Amino acid sequence: MAEMEAPWMELDEMVQVAKDEIKFLVEKVLEKHEEDLKFLGRDVEKLKKAISKDFPTITYTDALKLLKEEGVKVKWGDDLRTKEEELIMKHFDTPVAVTHYPSEIMAFYKPKDKKDPKTALCFDMLVPEGFGEIVGGSQRSTDVKDMMERIKKEGGDPKDYNWYFDLRKYGSVPHSGYGVGVERVLRWICGLESIRDTIAFPRTIARGYP
Repeated sequence: MAEMEAPWMELDEMVQVAKDEIKFLVEKVLEKHEEDLKFLGRDVEKLKKAISKDFPTITYTDALKLLKEEGVKVKWGDDLRTKEEELIMKHFDTPVAVTHYPSEIMAFYKPKDKKDPKTALCFDMLVPEGFGEIVGGSQRSTDVKDMMERIKKEGGDPKDYNWYFDLRKYGSVPHSGYGVGVERVLRWICGLESIRDTIAFPRTIARGYP
């Protein structure tokens, strides 16, 4: 993962930074390695088209509506699986940010949206052509009491996270962050079938080390 964390940043601004970063990465790869991509059999015109427009943002609830159009009913509150993400991306030829997933299925450090507490201030970025999620992030909760309660609800022991809570108690400011799946981005850009081809030392059935 390539991580980004920034103070005084809320969800909308963070999502825009992620969009800008991914667009920049693809632009630079096309600028310097277009012929290499063609050698790999990549349709570079699809990549060019993908970064020629603004990347849309939809909510988790919007995504369920798109799935319903595809004849797939997902109960509100269930997580989106790979096959459902692929169906959603049939509607787009650019990366898409999906925000406001159900708070109940999100990690304890992803805060609830005060405007709609059943959703969390988080996002995933999906890419077209069946390559799935490449970025995931959220605003970071500063509510220690709420985080403790959510850890207990998940069956954890809040004492195991005292070091984390101390980060919030002593000097923390509102902030947001996300992680970019480097190998996932490479797989999409190169149009590769398996993510193992983008990992320096992939684990396989025949090799667990290095």
